[in-house]
Formats: sequence, structure tokens, C-alpha cells
Amino acid sequence: MSTHEPPADRDGCPAPTGADSPTRSAVVSAPVAAPAAGVVPDAGGAVDRGRQDGPGVAGPSDASDTSGGADSDTDDAPDAAAPDDAPGGGGRSRELLLLTGICLFVLLLVNAFVARPFSVPSGSMENTLRPGDRLIVNKLSYAFGGHPRRGDVVVFDGTGSFLRKPHESAGLGTSLRSFGREVGLVPAGDSVYVKRVVGIGGDRVTSAGPGHPITVNGVPVDESGHLFPGDEPSDVAFDVVVPPGKLWVMGDHRSASRDSRDHLGEPGGGFVPESKVIGRAAWVVYPVGHWADLDRPDAYAAAEGTGGHGEQG
Repeated sequence: MSTHEPPADRDGCPAPTGADSPTRSAVVSAPVAAPAAGVVPDAGGAVDRGRQDGPGVAGPSDASDTSGGADSDTDDAPDAAAPDDAPGGGGRSRELLLLTGICLFVLLLVNAFVARPFSVPSGSMENTLRPGDRLIVNKLSYAFGGHPRRGDVVVFDGTGSFLRKPHESAGLGTSLRSFGREVGLVPAGDSVYVKRVVGIGGDRVTSAGPGHPITVNGVPVDESGHLFPGDEPSDVAFDVVVPPGKLWVMGDHRSASRDSRDHLGEPGGGFVPESKVIGRAAWVVYPVGHWADLDRPDAYAAAEGTGGHGEQG
């Protein structure tokens, strides 16, 4: 099964699989009954070419036996191998199909609940992520009561925050499409984004504009270790308080990212609900030269313990 790799960001850029059936093992056929008297078996058939018990009929090996003694061929010679299309070969096919089905089922479970691949088509997260990178998103990072933390790179569905909710009629088809997107059978489309968490619920995130750092609860954050070279922390000034259960997210390539700053006047006010987070972007696995663990930077540690109910772990 090929796993869909939906784009993980759409900022200004469109989103940049049979092996031959294995030869079955030869199936040993059951002993074939002797032909009727007077009938010489076809040399190309599946009848055993050893001694025939019928009276007056000599097999090929009996022609040279004039002494009346034992046959020159042993009676316990193995039966001839059946051709590949013998009925017993169907068992191999069924086993192969069953094994394939189990593998597909396990892959779907992993895709739905553990980890899922995504591709990056735009440069809004450069140089941390580059166009064409393939990510593995850890879907267990925030399971069992976990929450995104400042500095995490997250993949989320922007519907209702960065995008208006599309009108979809209720029905079986809509439910099946939604399920397909969850398990990776259906592409997620252009509503999936990848950004860095800057503020969590309860945080006050501010910027005084060019030349000034982002502050979280009054603490300046040194983002020079992951910002795109030459970019300002923010070209626009803003002052927001993140509602509980929401996130304030920004791209590392600030001058090329449409992020929470650009959606202040839209539904959701630029804040992303935690429930819309698909998982934490954990690894870059392609191309080989860009393999990386996407660890949380130390820059946001200075703001730890400053956020009231925003401190969620």
C-alpha cells in the first residue's frame, strides 16, 4: 500500500507503489490410480511412471525386465510433482493474500494512531524544514493527556482557524472521507499546516515590531538559533493572550510565513485549537542529506513557569 503524503503547509506554494507472484513450491500429488487394462499412459501425463499393477500392461521400465524378477525401478519412487495450477496451490495464494491483508491493517493502525508521513511543499519553516522534505509526525506525543509545548513543531488542521470551515453535507460519504483522512487513505488536502508553537493557553505573546524580540509573558525569547537568516522575529507588532486550549503558532521563515499573525481577524482569531493538532513533527527522513531530529529548542525555556494555567507540561 502506498501511503498518502499530504502537504504539511500551503503558504503560497502548491503541494510541491507488484511483485510478481512468488513461484509456488511444487505440490506433491496424491498417488494416481492405475489406468485401465490395455491403455498405455501418456508419457507427458501426471501418471506415475513406475511399475503399473494392471495385468498385461507394462510400464516403460518393465520393457527391459525379462527375468521375471523385481522391477528395475523401486516401488516407492516419489509421485510426480504437480503443475503450478494444481488445486493445492490455492492454499499458497490464500496465505499470501492473508499476510498482505494483515500488513495493510497494521500499517493503517500505525498511520492512524502512532506515526504518519507528511511532505513540505513551501518554505515557511526554512531552514528548519525545506520544500520537499518528508516528515514523520509522532501522533502519540500529545496522547494520554499530553499537550503541545512552546518550541514544538506541530502539524495541524487549519480548518476553522486559518481557513473557513467548508460546507459539507452530512452523510455517509462525508464520514468516510473524514475517516480516510484520519488513517491516511485520503490526502488531507490543503488544510494541513506545519508551524512552531510560540504561545500556549494562558500566555501573553507580544512583539513591538522590527528590531524587537518576541516576548512570552514578558520574557524575551532569543529565536536566532532557528529563525531564517536575516529575518526579524516579527515585521508587525501584536499583543495577544492565548485562550485556554489554543495555540499561537509561527513559521521559522517569518517573512514568508502566513501564520497566527495573519489570521487575527479571521475565524478563530489566529489561534489553533489543540484538538486540531495531528501530532508533533519529530523527524525529517527525506532527503537523506537532511535527516534530522526536530528537537524542541532551548530558546523557550526562559518562559517556563511564567504562564499560569498556560503551563500544561
